[in-house]
Amino acid sequence: MNNKFFLKLLQFAVIGVASAGVAFAQPGGGGGRGFGGGRGQASPPGPPAPVPPEVAIPRPTADEIVLMNADIKKFIESSPDKKLKEKYASLITVQPAHENSAIRPTGGGGGQHQGFVTTANTGDFDIIFLGDSITALWTTVQDGQGNEGGKAMFDKYFAGMKIVNFGIPGDSTQGVLWRLQNGEGQGHKPKAVMLLIGTNNGNTAEEIAEGVGADVFELRKDFPDAKILLMAIFPRGTGPSDSNRRKMDAVNKIIAKLDDQKHVFFMNINDKFLDASGGLIGFRTSDHLHPVPAGYEIWASAVAPILKSWTN
Repeated sequence: MNNKFFLKLLQFAVIGVASAGVAFAQPGGGGGRGFGGGRGQASPPGPPAPVPPEVAIPRPTADEIVLMNADIKKFIESSPDKKLKEKYASLITVQPAHENSAIRPTGGGGGQHQGFVTTANTGDFDIIFLGDSITALWTTVQDGQGNEGGKAMFDKYFAGMKIVNFGIPGDSTQGVLWRLQNGEGQGHKPKAVMLLIGTNNGNTAEEIAEGVGADVFELRKDFPDAKILLMAIFPRGTGPSDSNRRKMDAVNKIIAKLDDQKHVFFMNINDKFLDASGGLIGFRTSDHLHPVPAGYEIWASAVAPILKSWTN
């Protein structure tokens, strides 16, 4: 076995989780659940949800792991520095892939969720806005910390449209998945869903993309006749070198593959939020994460014509 092939095997052997510090998409940009209740006490995570093949992470089977480890063992036995490789054998042994928390539905019975379930069953609406606090702030004049929300822009661009806002501060891909499976995906059937989720996940880019894919898969199952407007995760941080921004950019490249131009339509408007140096336009300077009214206007002007055409 040559070194090039050995390095390929190591791509499977080295398994880790990137969990760098993340500022949550909540009105205050940090801990707590922000305004309006939240998700309540978390329930134990459910089993991994189905993921569309376009975003699925390749995972070796048990038989493939056995074969690769046998090859690694042969390589070690024939290596000039056998003793060194034997010393660190545990680091170059292919292990079973760890579970992806982003696709295991997790949530609770918080007040906002229960209200959304009631709306799903009794409300008259054509469109669901689904996501975290960036979405929740669409219909908020001001949050609990004195920050302006997107209500003025919502009224300006979506007047006369039947929209419900199922955004919950601090939510993640697994939270949205749980909510859909526990009442928000049942009841009245919308004509369209706008989904923006993932910036709160502390997973790797590939894992977050699987989580977004699981949400889209669930939406397709729950609302087979609805069109899904899948938003690219918005830019964040103070500049292009921000680690979380780079990670979300990587997520967006993967979830763009979910666009089939039939049921799922991926939309990336992130360039409209950036100046020439990569600084944010229309976002709070306090957290470089949540849009201010100017940011909501950029968002609304891009999506309102599409949503209107889908519901007329």
